[in-house]
Amino acid sequence: SAQSSYLSLYQITPFLRFAHLTANQAILDAVNGHHRIHILDFDTSHGLQWPPFLQAIADRSDPANPPSIRITGTGSDLSTLRRTAHRLHSFASSLQLPFQFHPLLVPPSSQPSSTNAFHLCPGETLAVNCVLFLHNLLKSDGFRDAHSFLRSVRALNPVVVTLAEHEAGHSSPSFKDRFTKALEHYTAVFESLEATLPPTSRERMAVERVWFGREIAGVVSGDEKHERFERWEEMMRAAGFAGVNLSSFAISQARLLLRLHYPAEGYKLQVVRGSCFLGWQNKPLFSVSSWHCN
Repeated sequence: SAQSSYLSLYQITPFLRFAHLTANQAILDAVNGHHRIHILDFDTSHGLQWPPFLQAIADRSDPANPPSIRITGTGSDLSTLRRTAHRLHSFASSLQLPFQFHPLLVPPSSQPSSTNAFHLCPGETLAVNCVLFLHNLLKSDGFRDAHSFLRSVRALNPVVVTLAEHEAGHSSPSFKDRFTKALEHYTAVFESLEATLPPTSRERMAVERVWFGREIAGVVSGDEKHERFERWEEMMRAAGFAGVNLSSFAISQARLLLRLHYPAEGYKLQVVRGSCFLGWQNKPLFSVSSWHCN
């Protein structure tokens, strides 16, 4: 199933964990000292990003007076979002954190139409999280949807926007070009799987088929587009954001994740202009960056 292959992907490759951990640290750094925190999370899926975040908030706050956390989680499947809400609620209550979760249904490949849907409350500190979300807005007409989405996020005046994306230029109109770039990118991804699990592993086969197989088909057919960090950087600036350097703690935490769980000689972490890139050997595959309103 899609859910079990997502969980396997989470276990056997560091990409999602790296993106979640690093984005979480950027949010923690930005909301430090604030008492009412609202996270607008685009494409929440199974909500795996948030238990470590809630734990970190609980660990560092006064148990007699913890901050309240509200997450508005978007997705295209309401039942998944409801299960996620249930899991996060019970986890937050085990930590005795005041917590709310609002599921927000957003049909695939469209963007939330109005900011009223986000239940913004005065006095809350807003963080916006976009982990592997923005490239979905490139599907129809290049950058126009993504640009108007980012302008509307800018209008909400968040204290931080976290961004994680594939580090790949998969949006050329030329089939040959898309095919070649996809081959290059996914060869590195499959080599990294090879180092973690034997080819006969059922988990690995499921992840390759359900997750990467679907992605590759999308890229080659032109339905799924990815852009390199430079393009996202341009778009963020055009929408009124400035980059925030990820903290040294965020970087050392990402290094620790790799050292503890993954083959040492393969995955490489690079910091470029304050943003973090995770790759296999010398090929960057994912980027995480943090932004604030200019």
